[in-house]
Amino acid sequence: MPRAALLQMTTGIDPAANAATIVAAVAEASQGGAAMLFTPEMSGLLDRRRDRAKEAIRAEADDIVLAAVRESAARHGIWIHVGSLAILREDGKWANRAFVIDDAGAIRARYDKIHMFDVDLTTGESWRESSAYAAGDTVVTVDTPLGRLGLAICYDIRFPALFEALGRAQCDIIAIPAAFTVPTGRAHWHLLQRARAVEASAYVLSASQVGRHEDGRETYGHSLAIDPWGEVLLDMGGQARGLGYAAIDLARIAEVRAQLPSLANRRAIAT
Repeated sequence: MPRAALLQMTTGIDPAANAATIVAAVAEASQGGAAMLFTPEMSGLLDRRRDRAKEAIRAEADDIVLAAVRESAARHGIWIHVGSLAILREDGKWANRAFVIDDAGAIRARYDKIHMFDVDLTTGESWRESSAYAAGDTVVTVDTPLGRLGLAICYDIRFPALFEALGRAQCDIIAIPAAFTVPTGRAHWHLLQRARAVEASAYVLSASQVGRHEDGRETYGHSLAIDPWGEVLLDMGGQARGLGYAAIDLARIAEVRAQLPSLANRRAIAT
């Protein structure tokens, strides 16, 4: 039964330091018998000061974190889902982009976050992701050693149409890496993660940022692995950093879909 490793980390403002954390996790995950490692949203840089962040955001070909992860994947023979990196697009805009890298270091899939986190919370926190990042527009799936993987990022979790599309694609696993705020995490994190697993009759793997970051923000943590019935297999809590592991049982997916065939019973609804 293949094993997934989830990295819970506190990304800072120095990409080189963040790359070192991920590379160390790649080696540890490989030694721990994982077929694939999952990292959080914005694994390479987390900096709310955009004037400072722009000095570190590079095109794919020049991104030091992406290069280090690809080299490490090949060296240790393990697949990696990079939850996302801040990437400079050819048009000069930024993308919040996930990558799936195979065990030879090749990029197998890219996904640009579709839904931008533009909110004003009652705590006084205000976020305008769309003021710096361009939204993606494409649903992405890719075959991996763990099965067919569907890609989402953080705030995407609140938009059921994306997960309906991933369900139609018969994904075995959906990755939802995140840098969830503490207030929204306490209210909705576990609820939404479990609902998405049940809707798609698929595993959900959500590697998360945790704790107090160099730029002053605080993230919720609680990296999760959830099975197709909505059972929580792994919850890394709101303080720990490091790796957690979960076994992916493809027979469990078939069992749940036979018992409760909601994907097969789904009907189009006229609006």
